[in-house]
Amino acid sequence: MRPRDGPEGAHGDEPGRHGADSGEPGHPRHPPHPRYPEPLGASDLDAERELARDRLQAVDVIAEGVRDVEPRELPGRLCGVAVELLPVVCASVALHSDGMPVRLSASSEQARRVAEIQATLGDGPCLYAARIGAPVLACDLTAGRDVHRWPVFAQQATAAGVRAMFSIPLGNDSVCFGTLDLYRDTPGELTPRQLRTALLVASVMTVALMALPRGEENEGRESEPWMSGLAKDQDEVYQAVGMIMAQLGVDSDEALARLRAHAFAESCTALEMARDVVGLRTRFDRDGDGD
Repeated sequence: MRPRDGPEGAHGDEPGRHGADSGEPGHPRHPPHPRYPEPLGASDLDAERELARDRLQAVDVIAEGVRDVEPRELPGRLCGVAVELLPVVCASVALHSDGMPVRLSASSEQARRVAEIQATLGDGPCLYAARIGAPVLACDLTAGRDVHRWPVFAQQATAAGVRAMFSIPLGNDSVCFGTLDLYRDTPGELTPRQLRTALLVASVMTVALMALPRGEENEGRESEPWMSGLAKDQDEVYQAVGMIMAQLGVDSDEALARLRAHAFAESCTALEMARDVVGLRTRFDRDGDGD
C-alpha cells in the first residue's frame, strides 16, 4: 500500500519544494527524452540493490510467519511478524468505521490496552492515520509535539508503558478501513528503511483482510463468514450505539460520544461499556448518564 500523502510526523522536505532546474531566462531546460533516461550512477544502483535486498528479507520473514496459518489467525500472526521485523515491542490491528477503531487482533496485552485507550478516548495516532489516509509517526509520547496533540492519550499510553507509536493505514489511496499500530517502550523514530518495512507489512495485512471470506459469498458453503468472527467486538459496539440512540433520541455521533464519556468516567473501555449496554446492565436516560 502506498499512501497518497507522506508520513505525518516524519521529517524531510515537502514534495515540490525544490523546483526543476532551468537554463537561460526564457529558455527552460527540457528533461531527458523519456526513451533515453539518464543512466543510474553507482550510488543509485547500490541504493536500488539495498531496497531490493531489504524487501526480499522482509518478504521471507512474512512468508515464514504466515505459513500454514488459518485465515482467522492471519491478523494476529502478522502483528507478531511486525514485532519481529521492526524496533517495536508490540503491535495491534484495528478496523475503523464512523470514527470508531475496534481492535481486531494484538500481539500482547499491552497492545490490546493501548488500542482500547484510543477507542475509548476517540483520539490518538490511529484515528488520525485513518482520517488522513497516511502513516502517523508519534515518536515521543513523553514530551514535545505529540504530547500537545494528544495530551490525555499520551498520559494514558505512557502509563501503560508505551512511549512511541506508529500507525499505518490499511486500504488504498481512496479507502482506509483500518490501521496497523506499532508500539515502542522508548521514544524513537523509524528510519526510512524501517518505515518501508512497516508499509510492506501493512500492505500484506490489507490483502489478507480483504481476502478473508465474506458472508454473502459463502451462502450454502461450509467456509466461515467474513473476518471469521473476528469483528464480533465491532458488532457489539455498533449494537450498543444503536441502543443508546433509541434510549436518548440522539444520532449515532452523539450516542458514540455518550458511550465513550461514560466509559471514561467509569474507568473502563468503550468495548466494556458497550457490552454492559447490550447486556442491559447499563441504560442511558434523558435525565443523565447511564445507570
